[in-house]
Amino acid sequence: MAYVVSAVWTAKPGKEELVRDVIRQLVPLSRAEPGCRFYQPYSDPAVPRLFRLFEIYDDEAAYKAHAESEHFQRLALEQAIPQLESRERRFYETFE
Repeated sequence: MAYVVSAVWTAKPGKEELVRDVIRQLVPLSRAEPGCRFYQPYSDPAVPRLFRLFEIYDDEAAYKAHAESEHFQRLALEQAIPQLESRERRFYETFE
């Protein structure tokens, strides 16, 4: 089994490039985490303020370690998330 996270971030108007830059910084750091199997942001060019992140971790503990990491705290919590209009997360577990 794996722990799957699907996140949707909507940047405040005018903050989309700041949020995009922070996500770009998060990608290599998150992918390097020991429990991270997959970490992929994507966006729709027609909706530049909307960002989606698809993440797969070994288990929930690995996801929690990601959320508590220095880079997530510094980049996501301190820089990007305050610039969001909304943030949604959904959590899943694989079964095969």
